[in-house]
Amino acid sequence: MGKIGSAIYNRLVIIIPYAWLLLFFLAPFFIVFRISLSTTAIAMPPYEPVFALSDDWAGFWEKVSSFSFDNFSYLIDDPLYVNSYISSLIIAAVSTFLTLLIAYPVAYGMAQAPRSIRPTLLMLVILPFWTSFLIRVYAWIAILKPEGLLNQLLQSLHVIDSPLIILNTNIAVYIGIIYSYLPFMVLPLYSSLEKMDGTLIEAAQDLGCTPITAFWRVTFPLSIPGVVAGCMLVFIPAVGEFVIPDLLGGSETLMIGKTLWSEFNSNRDWPVSSAVATILLLILVIPIVFFQNVQAKADEQGK
Repeated sequence: MGKIGSAIYNRLVIIIPYAWLLLFFLAPFFIVFRISLSTTAIAMPPYEPVFALSDDWAGFWEKVSSFSFDNFSYLIDDPLYVNSYISSLIIAAVSTFLTLLIAYPVAYGMAQAPRSIRPTLLMLVILPFWTSFLIRVYAWIAILKPEGLLNQLLQSLHVIDSPLIILNTNIAVYIGIIYSYLPFMVLPLYSSLEKMDGTLIEAAQDLGCTPITAFWRVTFPLSIPGVVAGCMLVFIPAVGEFVIPDLLGGSETLMIGKTLWSEFNSNRDWPVSSAVATILLLILVIPIVFFQNVQAKADEQGK
């Protein structure tokens, strides 16, 4: 009975994650992909499906041969979508790099702090999550606008003579993304750095390494799994970000999230917007696979 119960438990451990992916990833992806193959129509919902879920298998396979990928071809031909993808990838990559530059010293300082105050430091990192994401982004509008707190402070210190134009620019988008996703970078880095054996640094210094050399040869390589995890946690949602570029960015800020929102709600072109979402998901699969490979190699080295 014990062996049977153990076998059932082992199967449940495998089945539950796959069932979760099937229900919350593959099923929604199939629905969106199905809409991307449809044509626009004046109806509710505003598209004419290529095939219905009620079709039998014979009818389904007949329609497979007639699938049209015109919506995907339209995305390639229209520079708006191509530029949106490129701009989103660039903004997300730059934001991820800047977030890493800020988060690494923070996580390193937390890992080197006395154990008694580390829980307090962790709480301070997590504290922004206690406030609504939307409210935190709106707060940056009050800070960055021409008559906002930042310009008032700089003018009172006589650093600037006239207000800086930061709001409704890409700089404001970078600030919003870095601020919003900084905890997602700090926590994985702290997890990697906190587990590191301090005697390795002492051994490196005994062998003649300077503190900087010891950092680049010992500390940083051992923290690479945390770096990769943090970069993925920032880069992946930043690519499809909508709220931050919509509230902090200007009309010239081009990101795929804004384009997707415009197609769904303003143009009500669900087939094209579904094609946009499908390509975006396929693009994001690449860093996810890369992250899984890095994690697998880290696990093998750990063993």
